[in-house]
Amino acid sequence: MPPVAPVAPAPQRRRDGSGIRRAALVIHTIGDVAAAFLGLWIVLYLLEANHANVFVGFVEDVADALSWWSQDIFTMDTESLRVLLNYGLPAVLYLALGHGVAMRLRRF
Repeated sequence: MPPVAPVAPAPQRRRDGSGIRRAALVIHTIGDVAAAFLGLWIVLYLLEANHANVFVGFVEDVADALSWWSQDIFTMDTESLRVLLNYGLPAVLYLALGHGVAMRLRRF
């Protein structure tokens, strides 16, 4: 009968919650990046950045994609205030949701 090789023990999963912490960090970061793009677009708009510039156009496109659901919630006569509110609301919500969900996951 041939000799039987010893079987290595199965690797143990870490039970320190590092996977949950990583998921919380990813969610937290996604919320921050989304809010940063929206905030950057607000600043560029208020400073009257050149809309023909590639970077400005990119930031505007990303901000529009992130705030599609909140467009024209506020219809003000002042265009600057309208942009501030219609893009600021989703920025605040992305920050609050990203940080809130991440905090909840870390407590889990």
